[in-house]
Amino acid sequence: MAIYEYRCQNDGVFELMRPIGAQPQSSPCPVCRGEARRVFSKPMLSLAPRHLVAAIDHAEKSRTDPEVVTSLPPNGARRRTPVLPLTPTLRRLPRP
Repeated sequence: MAIYEYRCQNDGVFELMRPIGAQPQSSPCPVCRGEARRVFSKPMLSLAPRHLVAAIDHAEKSRTDPEVVTSLPPNGARRRTPVLPLTPTLRRLPRP
């Protein structure tokens, strides 16, 4: 069974459970019995892992509102590994 959404002009959106592939394009509204058209909505993603839902939401948002970088990321204090020169001649070269 799948949940399908329909929108009535007078009463708004309502949901119906129907077998997959058996949904009509319109259905009578349960409140006013007027014709309601089927609307397409997001699939139910609440059963998906949280990190997957976050990745999908981020990808969807970046499609229309990309993140703009205004500065370089902060660098932590880098430790330089001391390297011994291979020859005594190289020891006299200036170090950065």
